[in-house]
Amino acid sequence: MNTPAEPSDSPLFLRDEALRQGIEMLFYAYRDFIAEPDAILRRSGFGRAHHRVIYFVGRYPDATVSALLDILQITKQSLSRVLSQLVREGYIQQEKGPRDRRQRLLQLTEKGRALELQLTADQRARFARAYGDAGGDAVDGFRKVMLSLVSRDEDRERFEGFDKTPR
Repeated sequence: MNTPAEPSDSPLFLRDEALRQGIEMLFYAYRDFIAEPDAILRRSGFGRAHHRVIYFVGRYPDATVSALLDILQITKQSLSRVLSQLVREGYIQQEKGPRDRRQRLLQLTEKGRALELQLTADQRARFARAYGDAGGDAVDGFRKVMLSLVSRDEDRERFEGFDKTPR
């Protein structure tokens, strides 16, 4: 197995083993983070794509389809399939834009809000517990690491003004 050479003066947190542990912890954390929502989604006949759409429509009410495409970075065809099902089954409603009637503004219905709350309840509890256990300085560090992992400037900008952990 080839591993990059590590200078002996490299900080411990930048050494290959520490980086690999970080990658591995992210895999395990995501697996556990998504387990409960996955079970709920399976019972509803939905998958993770449905979860992402429900989450972001709930997070950004009145988002346009194009804004949702930009957030999710998926094809129009993929979003159309998932969104059509969620609209048809009464989880999301679409309204025409007030100025541009071609725009479709998306909102969760009451049924959609209930599902979104159910899907994120365990996730919010996990974050609350982890943030509480870690403390404010660690949460600030976590936010910095997560923002640094995000590739697009426009995605990182969504979190401007929220860069400090309330204490």
